[in-house]
Amino acid sequence: MSFPARPLPRALSLAAAGTAAGGTAALAWASLIERNWYALRRVEMPVLAPGTAPLRVLHVSDLHIVPRQERRIQWVRQLARLEPDFVINTGDNLSDEHAIPAALRAMGPLMEFPGAFVFGSNDYFYPKLKNPLRYFDDSHAKGAAMQTGEFDIAQLRDGFTAGGWLDLTHRRERVRVGADGVALELLGVDDPHLEYDDYAQVAGEAASRRGEVAATIGVVHAPYTRVLDAMTADGADAVIAGHTHGGQLCVPFHGALVTNCDLDTSRVKGVSRWWPGASGVDST
Repeated sequence: MSFPARPLPRALSLAAAGTAAGGTAALAWASLIERNWYALRRVEMPVLAPGTAPLRVLHVSDLHIVPRQERRIQWVRQLARLEPDFVINTGDNLSDEHAIPAALRAMGPLMEFPGAFVFGSNDYFYPKLKNPLRYFDDSHAKGAAMQTGEFDIAQLRDGFTAGGWLDLTHRRERVRVGADGVALELLGVDDPHLEYDDYAQVAGEAASRRGEVAATIGVVHAPYTRVLDAMTADGADAVIAGHTHGGQLCVPFHGALVTNCDLDTSRVKGVSRWWPGASGVDST
């Protein structure tokens, strides 16, 4: 998740929920510990306009659900106890060709709250077993998902929209959130990892720059720098993304070796400041 370099005085409270990344040098750690280590992290992002009441946003991403994973499904369902003002789902919900009903069941209690979503590659295509070291091969990484079968993306989309969530695929929307009806602008693109993104469809000055909303929030699955640059150049106050798994390959006591996109590893998880052209600069 990224937000621009300029400070603003109020806080947007974000709970980032997801699964820990596998594929480390210590295979036992990855297969026995991290794949079952579901994480809920709380951070504050100072992005709302002055005088705005704080909001609680729940960010879920990269759950990669398989129908038999009842423990994971129940863990996601119980996140509803957080009572978020808004839910943002940044994709890669699926990891099995029969996973769509299970994913919708997992998200069911969360769809009692207002929300929005974009898709990742593993919402379009079945996952494929691969050597984790191939994450270092950029030419392989971009096209890997397209070599397998396709999910019924319409079924997943219809399930989310029937639950009241907004489809932000190449869309710019305004919503009112929280008990005070705080106005937000949301803008989203399709998955940059598959090169499906077309920012021209949503480009335009952020409404928050004109004082029309409390904040403009960009939403994307894979945080490729071209999209982060475009959104922040237009004035987005924050960009929320998934995809990196906190490091597609990690080494214990060292951290991430690769992000599976062109983002530098210092930004593989958590929150950092971003501005157009910030690629490779760590200012956290």
